[in-house]
Amino acid sequence: MDHQTEIELQAAAFRRLQKHLMEDRTDVQNIDMMNLAGFCRNCLSRWYQEAANEKGIEMDKDEARQVFYGMTMDEWKSKYQTEASAEQEAAFKVSFEENVGKKD
Repeated sequence: MDHQTEIELQAAAFRRLQKHLMEDRTDVQNIDMMNLAGFCRNCLSRWYQEAANEKGIEMDKDEARQVFYGMTMDEWKSKYQTEASAEQEAAFKVSFEENVGKKD
C-alpha cells in the first residue's frame, strides 16, 4: 500500500471513530472512556490540536474541542455530560495514578 492511501485510510478510520463517539455513543461519558481505555474525546481533540500545531496551524484547546465535538464544550456538557459518580471518580483516580506512574 502506498503512503498516501495509508494516510487516507487512517483519516477515514479517525472520522468513523469521531462520528461513532459524537453521534452514536453520546451516552458514553468521557470519564468511563478514561477509566476503561485511558483516553477520551478530550484526548482525541488534544491530539488533533497537537497535530495542527506541528503543521504550523495555530489552534488552541477550545478550538480543537469545537472541531472534534462539532459544538462548544458548554453545549456538549449541557446536552450529554452527566455528573460523575463517586465510583467513577475513584476508578479515574486509580487509573490516572497507574498511568502517570508508568510514564515516570
